[in-house]
Amino acid sequence: MIPNLFHAIPPGAAMFAAAFALPFLPSSLRHLWMLLAIAVSATTLTAATGDHLSWQVLGLEFVPYRIDALSFPFSLIFHIAAVLMVIYSWHLKQWQELMAQLSYAGAAILALHAGDLLTLFFWWEATAITSVFIIMAGNTKAAEAAAWRYLMVQVTSGVLLLGGAALRLAETGSLEFTAFAPTGELQSASSVLILLAFGIKAAFPFLNGWLQDAYPESTPTGTVALSAFTTKLAIYALLRGFPGLDLLIWIGAAMTALPVFFAVIENDLRRVLSFSLNNQLGFMVVAAGIGTPLAINGGVAHAFVHIIYKALLFMSMGSVMYHTGTTKATELGGLYRHLPFTMVCCIIGALSISAAPLFSGYVAKTLTFSALGDTGLIIPYLVLLFASAGVLEHSGIKIPYFTFFAHPSQRNFGKTPTGMLVAMGVAAAMCIGFGFFPDLLYQVLPYSEVKNPYDLGHVSGQLQLLVLAALAFVVLVKTGLYPPELRSVVLNSDWFYRRLAPCLVRPCVVAMLRLAVWGEARLVRLSTTILRASSWIADHPVTGPVIPGPAAFVQALVLLLVMIAVYVSLV
Repeated sequence: MIPNLFHAIPPGAAMFAAAFALPFLPSSLRHLWMLLAIAVSATTLTAATGDHLSWQVLGLEFVPYRIDALSFPFSLIFHIAAVLMVIYSWHLKQWQELMAQLSYAGAAILALHAGDLLTLFFWWEATAITSVFIIMAGNTKAAEAAAWRYLMVQVTSGVLLLGGAALRLAETGSLEFTAFAPTGELQSASSVLILLAFGIKAAFPFLNGWLQDAYPESTPTGTVALSAFTTKLAIYALLRGFPGLDLLIWIGAAMTALPVFFAVIENDLRRVLSFSLNNQLGFMVVAAGIGTPLAINGGVAHAFVHIIYKALLFMSMGSVMYHTGTTKATELGGLYRHLPFTMVCCIIGALSISAAPLFSGYVAKTLTFSALGDTGLIIPYLVLLFASAGVLEHSGIKIPYFTFFAHPSQRNFGKTPTGMLVAMGVAAAMCIGFGFFPDLLYQVLPYSEVKNPYDLGHVSGQLQLLVLAALAFVVLVKTGLYPPELRSVVLNSDWFYRRLAPCLVRPCVVAMLRLAVWGEARLVRLSTTILRASSWIADHPVTGPVIPGPAAFVQALVLLLVMIAVYVSLV
């Protein structure tokens, strides 16, 4: 009876509602309350597929709660990520960040189960608003500025989604959240707007600057939460809304390759992980573009394991930042003696993201490569191979090397919070577990089509790629050709609104202010003249019935203007 009651409530609703009770609870009970809300929400994962909640309003059908084979694995991993987020932040006492994190996770899960575009828009925007407060929790001027820029971009995504929904309603008379390009091509204005909305959150090329700009400015715990939900929600939306759209293969290929160059020269290791996150999203976008059952499975599997190993890497950097106050490569090194458990977890995450055999990233990425190989597209395949080697370089080697080994360290550290250690340990165990037992992952995928990841061809090919990439890194470092770590911030597409826009807008604003000052001076002078004239007329009255001087002057002026207007119209 109780499960049936829970099945009537959309997944994530309990989490979103419970977040608003956190300010009124004692700090010792807040994390237990959060886990209870997640557990209540997770009971819906046992519900049968189909529409569990739908409304008819003005002849339109709204479906706030739908679960199917595609939404289930995303909902499952979002709940797991929420649990890891709560455990990792167990030492936090501030209710503001905890409230933002729980409501953010709840809104993302609610968006996953939206069956119509209007419901999707509502929770789409809710994830944007709640995540802004997670960024602001960084409590620095840089975090505040990044949060406002982030909000601007995310709201733009929501406006595009709402506009696309309105056009979709006008074109088809329906708001159903379904495939918008079933023929593999964009055939309507609504589908273009919706794709752009999804593309912003998925960090398409030239739409991705918000990711590297905002995520690293949050707290160590906040960045872990941010890495899990927004971009994967966008991947889910692409897999549902645009499967088989050929354009996505090329967009995804560009996404995998371009961030590699920025990550190599970036100094802040959390920004390196943000570029790497962008790179990994590209593989999932390629899978959506292929659109076959095997490719969809690859995209879902990659999103599933990526949430875990990316969270593990961000948790490792969060642990380092907790002790050192920084994640700048130029200020770290030699920490393996002081943070051995963090080091081991970081290396496990690095091997997972590098798709090393026996780790989770390998068993997921193999599916996408197999699906791409079936298409016969050579150029995207080669681009993804290059990007895979780049992942090993900047996330698989650079982050552990510069954090734990590159330089000697004489720091004295205290104890790492237990919650951080437990969350990292669980995530590391999952990275290894899915690598050794891929069927645990494959059985939750939407389709039955999978490939054996451990056939000789896949294993040998991946090992060769990893060995050559690692050898290249060693040679570059030993010969001094590897780009040095510089105390700088590498801008991506955010350069346009962080550097170019101010340069263009500032002169315009200055010119407008000068024009306003000039106009104000002239207006004051004209007003003074008019008042003096009015006073003179008032002081020199004429005989006969007259109206007050100022009023007479105004009426005469109006009459003059009317006569001029009539004359101009006649001419």
